[in-house]
Parts: sequence; structure tokens; C-alpha cells
Amino acid sequence: MTMIVLHHCHETRSMRTLWLLHELDLEFSLRVRPFDRTLRDPEYLSLNPSGRVPALELNGEVLWESGAIAEVLCERFPEHGLGRPPGDIDRPDYLVWLHFAETISQHAAALTQQHIVLYEDAQRSAVIMKIEAARLRKCYAAIQGRLSTPVENRDYLLTSGFSAADVCVGQAVYMARHFAALDEFPEVARWYAQITEREAFQKSLPPPGAERLYERDFYPAWG
Repeated sequence: MTMIVLHHCHETRSMRTLWLLHELDLEFSLRVRPFDRTLRDPEYLSLNPSGRVPALELNGEVLWESGAIAEVLCERFPEHGLGRPPGDIDRPDYLVWLHFAETISQHAAALTQQHIVLYEDAQRSAVIMKIEAARLRKCYAAIQGRLSTPVENRDYLLTSGFSAADVCVGQAVYMARHFAALDEFPEVARWYAQITEREAFQKSLPPPGAERLYERDFYPAWG
């Protein structure tokens, strides 16, 4: 029997692992942690030495980088077809888009710090807010270009259909939308609406009454 434990903070990168576990229909235990300094406690650092989430315990192994976790889970549980194995025609694109999620997430994380984590206005920067929001829009433009490619079945990032790449990039866009709107990117908006209707995504959202990272739907750049 597979033993899986996910250490998770609501509305963070670990949400993509949670979404993927639901897509794979796996049984697992969920340890929800506060998004605070307790992630630096020695007990948790033994699971994730960077003091971040996710950390995934998988049959005695501990994995702690979300892109690597996605690859490992899809390889170990291939029956749902969410990965693309070596030799698959979509394998290169799968890896590119799977890890592009982190490019989006680093800009969303910088904005999360500016708008939420830093409590003093003097520590915040209107310039950084504007630059990072512009970088998110450039990421949206890359997704828009991909989804606008004139080929059959461009409902998802890969021609061969829904994959973990959609999960990872979709969750990154979930975070990014708090700081940069999708209004100028209709194909991205259409794709995002489609994938977030999935039951597995809905299960990855914070439950009613849970402490959330984002208290507002949108945080505009200052000035």
C-alpha cells in the first residue's frame, strides 16, 4: 500500500501537488500548516530544508520541489496519463511547460511578498509591484501564444490532451491572477476557466473558514 503525506499551506505552490494528487485519485494524508515561521522549525526543516512547501512523504522518501514531485508522481502512477514518458512525442513540450510554472510562480511570490508578507509600507516598492506584474503579463503572453497555435485539440497546453503541465501552470496562474488580470489574454482565460472547473482543482481550494493567504481577489500595483 502506498503511503503518502502532503505538507501543505493553502494557496501556495503546494496547491499544485494537492491538485495533482486529486487528479491521480490517490489516497493521502494532508497536513495543513500555517504560512508562518513555523516552517523554519527543525522538525519541518528535516522534511524540506528550504523551509517552504510542499513536502511530500512517499513510501518513506521525502520530496520537496513541486516540479520534481509532479514528475515523480506521474511516473509512479502512470495509469491516468498525466505525464509524458521518455520517447513520447510530447515529452519535450511537457517538461518545458511543467517547469514554466515556476517562472510564473517566482513573480507571483515576489508580489505576494510585496502586498501581503511585508507589513510595513516603507518596506514595499511600487516599482517592484509594477515590474513583477508586467512580468506576469509576459508569462500570460507566452501561454496565449501556445494556446493560439492553429492545431487540433488546443484545449490544453499539450496537443495530446490534459496533463500535469496544465495542473502546474494552472495553479501558478491561480496565484498570479491576484496581481495581473487575464483581460488581455482571452485564450488563457478560456483555458483557465476550463481546467479550474475540474473536480480535482475544486478539491484543492481552501475549505470554507480556512485561513487563506489571499484575503482579496486582486491586489493592484501602487500608483
